[in-house]
Amino acid sequence: MPVPLPARPPGQACETRQAGIPPEGEARVKRDPPATDRRRVDGGPAGGRRAWGAGLRALHRAALAVRDGLYRPLAGDDDRVAYWIRHIRSGVLLSEVAAVAVIVYALLTPTPAHHNPVILALGPLVILGSPLILLLPLRAMMRDSRGPLFFYLWSIADTALIAIAARIDGGANSPLFTVLFITLAYMAVAYPPYGVVAMGALMTGCYLVVEALPHVSSSAWFIAVVMATYTMICAMASANSWAAYDRQAELIRTHELLAATDPLTGCPNRRAYLERLTLAIEAAGTARQFAVCLIDLDGFKAVNDRDGHAAGDAALVAVTGALTAVLREEDTVARLGGDEFAVLAEVSATVHADELAERLRTAVAVAGRNCGVTASVGVALVEPGDDVNHLLHRADAAMYRAKTSGGNRVTASPA
Repeated sequence: MPVPLPARPPGQACETRQAGIPPEGEARVKRDPPATDRRRVDGGPAGGRRAWGAGLRALHRAALAVRDGLYRPLAGDDDRVAYWIRHIRSGVLLSEVAAVAVIVYALLTPTPAHHNPVILALGPLVILGSPLILLLPLRAMMRDSRGPLFFYLWSIADTALIAIAARIDGGANSPLFTVLFITLAYMAVAYPPYGVVAMGALMTGCYLVVEALPHVSSSAWFIAVVMATYTMICAMASANSWAAYDRQAELIRTHELLAATDPLTGCPNRRAYLERLTLAIEAAGTARQFAVCLIDLDGFKAVNDRDGHAAGDAALVAVTGALTAVLREEDTVARLGGDEFAVLAEVSATVHADELAERLRTAVAVAGRNCGVTASVGVALVEPGDDVNHLLHRADAAMYRAKTSGGNRVTASPA
């Protein structure tokens, strides 16, 4: 029940007061104003931690990008591996020619390097040692991070030898350091852009530290700037070369994918299936068991005749999806042509070939229940040393027996 307010005496005006001012006669009590949070919204402890964490994550991403740029695999196929082997042989020959040129320079020119025993010893060492590079497992190295690391170590060794020879020959005044430009040009073809920049910076810094110090002249700075500029030009050439290679590799992958894919259903075609079947036959000798299931659709011709080819195409796509749904990701379902499909799957004591084939038959029956399409399935186990054609013939004979027995059933090939 609401409490009635006390009545105001007649003639008394309404009491008014300004906000914060007590009425007359009432004690004034000092109240402290509410405390204000003077911390910046983005500068408090939590904000600082978030900013620090974001900075660390950005630094981590940058480090990963640099690592991937420096150590990207050089080759992914045999043709690319052969290209790098040829490039390494060219580099070995180039190193020997440069070493011969340095020896001739030391023997014939009246410079501080004239008949210097260190230079005359380093030259033959390079000539005799460079071919030993070809004894390394280069084909395997070009496929992983050892390939870039090999080229980096090779460039560092070249830089050190050139720096030693040029230092002996008078430092910044020696023409021997120009051999570094040959190394930079070689890198532009071999290295990814990150590697070109890293090695170019190393060579430029080496020139300034080893050749020009302690007194760096204006001419030394000029040569260092030229080297840095040449490094950037080489890096741009490298970037263009790798971009062209990446585009070409992508086109090849797309072409291979299209050549191995059925255009209607998107599943592998006969060519891709036969390639995987060959690999399965090879793996059958390692205690792994595979089964081949050939699937021929029952009643599919009636769908085409009755409802048209568009309905037939839709039925094929639906059957492909149904077969894929009951298989594992590592198994293969392929369209061999027309209304014939093939499945390659690994079987075991827990997953029998007959059970797998029955799942496939049921999946097709469910997908085709509205158009009257079922499946006749023939099963054959992959044996070690099997011939591809003979194996498919066994599965095809089993499928034919299922078809002539009324269809919509599974028949296994005799062992």
